[in-house]
Amino acid sequence: MMKHVVTFGEIMLRLKAPGTERFFQSPMLEATFGGGEANVAVSLANFGLPVSFVTILPKNLVADACIAELRRFGVDTAEILRQGSRMGIYFLEAGANQRPSVVVYDRAESSIATAEPGNLDWERILADADWFHLTGITPAISQSAADLCLEALHVARAHGITISCDYNYRKNLWKYGKSAQSVMTEIVRLVDVGIANEEDCQKALGVEVEAVGSSQSIEGGHLDRAHYEALCKKMLETFPNLKIQAITLRESISADHNGWSACLYNGKEFYVSRRYDISDIVDRVGGGDAFAGGLIYGLTKNMPDSDALEFAVAASCLKHSIAGDFNRISVTEVERLMKGDASGRVQR
Repeated sequence: MMKHVVTFGEIMLRLKAPGTERFFQSPMLEATFGGGEANVAVSLANFGLPVSFVTILPKNLVADACIAELRRFGVDTAEILRQGSRMGIYFLEAGANQRPSVVVYDRAESSIATAEPGNLDWERILADADWFHLTGITPAISQSAADLCLEALHVARAHGITISCDYNYRKNLWKYGKSAQSVMTEIVRLVDVGIANEEDCQKALGVEVEAVGSSQSIEGGHLDRAHYEALCKKMLETFPNLKIQAITLRESISADHNGWSACLYNGKEFYVSRRYDISDIVDRVGGGDAFAGGLIYGLTKNMPDSDALEFAVAASCLKHSIAGDFNRISVTEVERLMKGDASGRVQR
């Protein structure tokens, strides 16, 4: 029987400047939808897993279109609550070469930001769930959104549901008076599978290790294995509830050219994935969510941890070739890349 995954968080209207233009260089913006937990749900639906996305959206035509888009991918939207006055928005300007991408948020007082504990019936929502996923983005929105996350986590723990969390530190969101570390520490104490980059561990949780050797980063495409192994081990020491800690490793050569890999520690073995050299990036937004979706898929399919890691890295590598937040990639395409087919030749 396939595992049923539930993800929870905010989905937003995404308004992007065309191509690599600056904001309003042309008098238009490309309108799609996206958000960390919704992106994970779409990945899992594309991989064939039963997945439900839970959020709160207003009763208007834009939110209707958003829900219809999720349904088109096969995501179950039955538990989306319709209340509040507005849907969050984010504006995206894609970088190029040495000019970085820029995100501007407009999500204050959104429906999920103003929702309160008790608005969602977590006992019903999680009754048939095997896996629950959230990120550090939702608890950064507002105190009540953080309380909603904790409410869901306690129900999931009580039912023995596996919980994953992408720590996803967003400095521009933590504005309501609580520090990321105070909130996220409480959340991660309830998590089984942690997903992050190094900055997320440092900024969201205050967990860091001193440089091992000459560097604590990726240099020239080579991973400082000892450093990241030490960081993973420190995460499991700090949060003994964690069974797995995965860390993504992005080498930003330019806005268009990244090195991409990841590592994983399960308390016994430390694994480092293959490294992909990604040039001519189409859209890197959602790359981390594609990794999370790939990792959840691999683990729910009982792949060995090393194989689940490789699946996640390959899936997220392919996301860099897809415009928009969603990773429109199949299991077959991921497996083809894992087997070494990276030529990009036309498939006939």
